[in-house]
Amino acid sequence: MEMMHSLFWLLALLHTICPGQAWLAGNLLMTGPKAYLTYTRSVQIGAQSGIEECKHQFAWDRWNCPDSAIQLKGLRRATRESSFVHAISAAGVMYTLTRNCSLGDLDNCGCDVSRNGKIGGRGWLWGGCSDNVDFGERISKQYVDAQETGQDSRAAVNLHNNAAGRLAVKATMKRICRCHGMSESCSVQTCWTQLSEFREVGNYLKLKHNQAQKLDIDKKRMRAGNSADNRGAIVDAFSSVAPTDLIYLEDSPDYCRRNTSLGLYGTEGRECVQHGEALSQWERRSCRRLCHECGLRVEERRTEVVSSCNCKFHWCCTVNCEDCSQVIVKHVCARREGDGHSFRRRYHRGPSSLSKSVNM
Repeated sequence: MEMMHSLFWLLALLHTICPGQAWLAGNLLMTGPKAYLTYTRSVQIGAQSGIEECKHQFAWDRWNCPDSAIQLKGLRRATRESSFVHAISAAGVMYTLTRNCSLGDLDNCGCDVSRNGKIGGRGWLWGGCSDNVDFGERISKQYVDAQETGQDSRAAVNLHNNAAGRLAVKATMKRICRCHGMSESCSVQTCWTQLSEFREVGNYLKLKHNQAQKLDIDKKRMRAGNSADNRGAIVDAFSSVAPTDLIYLEDSPDYCRRNTSLGLYGTEGRECVQHGEALSQWERRSCRRLCHECGLRVEERRTEVVSSCNCKFHWCCTVNCEDCSQVIVKHVCARREGDGHSFRRRYHRGPSSLSKSVNM
């Protein structure tokens, strides 16, 4: 009874802190209390790492993976962006489960040694401790795919994107080898597979997002209302889709504009980048993409930050510091004033901040 009480408390906590992942509770019916408690922490951490990677990959995009993206209302539309959320979340869960398995953090799970001793290629053999991606894939599928209970095209698309995310983890794995032989001649190598950094998985899926396909489903067959016709239409639509591709059903909304009903905040107030070292081409064009192309202007905001500096220790026992100020410059998207053709500069001075407004 105490065990069940603790379990229901955990479920209530999950609903509170992870409302977008309330589907985890349903897995209790499938796996039982012990398995649920064993893997839930890894599933939570993996899903969160997926969302954090999503925020990194889309930091300078009009849609920047807002918190609403992980809520149920944010995933009701099967857009190009929701395809990435499904894929990176499934990948994050699989990645974390696989890593924890190889580290020995999970019961009845360890390295994948199924191929050890077999010839992998010319001059090398399988050996060592390969990351157990099959385990991570299996448990991730059991947990993540459980939320898709429908039989419609949207559920089929979500399941496909979940699977594509898991395949991305496999596609980015790297082979590690160790040399053997007299005097390190490396006449024979022992090799095993290892997870890449999760950033590599994110980069891989971001490219897949950019190349995502819109699924063309025969709407006449779907409207017929016959379940067999519906399944047939979905199967036919998927026939030309590669397992690693991301797919979507609906065009994306206008991410420039605020739309509270869809959980979209628009680009007004978003920071962009104009100057800096080692910027990618995508970052250098962020002000044009987020501001100008959305009908906004770039506003330069300066904030003076005062901090302690030049501290000296005096015997005994005081530390004297000076106050040093530093001006932090940021560029944000702001509404245009007037018709937007004039060029004006305005300075607003305050006790600790300075902002300059530029109409372009």
